[in-house]
Amino acid sequence: MRPMRVGIVCPYSFDAPGGVQFHVRDLAEALGDRGHHVSVLAPADEDTEVPAVVTPTGRAVPVRYNGSVARLSFGPRKAAQVRRWIDDGRFDVLHLHEPMTPSLSMLALWVAEGPVVATFHTSQVRSRALQVAHPLLRQSLEKISARIAVSEDARRTLVDHLGGDAVVVPNGVWVDQFAAAPTDPRWQGTADAPTVAFLGRLDEPRKGLQVLAAAAPRILRERPGTRFLVAGRGDAGRADAVSALGEHAASFEWLGGVSDADKAALLRSADLYVAPQTGGESFGIVLVEAMSAGTGVVASDLGAFRRVLDDGAAGRLFRTGEPDDLAVAVLAALAAPVDTAERRGRAHRFVRHFDWSTVTDQVQAVYEMAVAAGEALGDGTVRQDLLATRTPWLLGRRPKAPTGGVS
Repeated sequence: MRPMRVGIVCPYSFDAPGGVQFHVRDLAEALGDRGHHVSVLAPADEDTEVPAVVTPTGRAVPVRYNGSVARLSFGPRKAAQVRRWIDDGRFDVLHLHEPMTPSLSMLALWVAEGPVVATFHTSQVRSRALQVAHPLLRQSLEKISARIAVSEDARRTLVDHLGGDAVVVPNGVWVDQFAAAPTDPRWQGTADAPTVAFLGRLDEPRKGLQVLAAAAPRILRERPGTRFLVAGRGDAGRADAVSALGEHAASFEWLGGVSDADKAALLRSADLYVAPQTGGESFGIVLVEAMSAGTGVVASDLGAFRRVLDDGAAGRLFRTGEPDDLAVAVLAALAAPVDTAERRGRAHRFVRHFDWSTVTDQVQAVYEMAVAAGEALGDGTVRQDLLATRTPWLLGRRPKAPTGGVS
């Protein structure tokens, strides 16, 4: 594949990075390693450290969305930044993430012409935001040359709310980096004191910390030395969990936010990784990271998690939102090391489907399809839509003065 100029737009701020931001960052790196010129546009405060390929657009505004808090940028000034970035980039293909969210991605979709690829991450049974946005964006959606969904759940959300279809290309993981990460004695367990890890935003109920806290007393009754290693930010969520745990709170170790290197070491060191999420998950990237690190996984039986765990062959599943069932699954995994090791072996093989070497091949194929379609229509590169008839201020343009008026 010939080198391309690829512009990637991330809707969510790098000030508080999550799964989409990490996906965008790693995709840019993987494409760059293959000789493509990549530029990323994303919200980020001037003090936030971002990769060299990222063009920050300034501070974002926190907005509650899909059970969490998304930090988004929108409005006329941001639209002007988007226009300048597209003009300067001269991209062969523009890759927008979550273009239905009021964000830089939506602004880019409004103003861009040429080969446009869109990736959809969200998984929801019902989305009022998508239902409201669809009529307003129907015309703009026609600009998208190719659609990607990160999972079958995300694809179903797209089909149900927007119509059309998408190719499923999963989130990627640097599998070998997790497999080769060093262990850390602080986080390694023993036969009498196994370690159970959890990573996630502590103040987002859908991440399921409260489910783990409710399951802990039963786990500790049968395995009293168990240590729970909790990584993630959210003082309110931590305080609520400590209050709910009562006398068992001492078994929880609060690690706060962790670096990428510490996350990999934590997953390599723990005996089990627990994913007690209650909903709103379209993929489950941390499960893939834990599988890559060789850690046994126990996860709620959300559709996305079930698929990542090969329907339970690569890890144990429990009924979503049920602490007792979580406790049973954790205790069974700790009591049956041979079975857990067999599941880890299956995970080691299955996880290769999610390695960036495979995922990048699939993304490149979508780019090639989008560019080929654009060339067939005489649309070679991404540019501004100079004929757009949308409100000038929303596109970051000065309104034309009336004929004969003063500009």
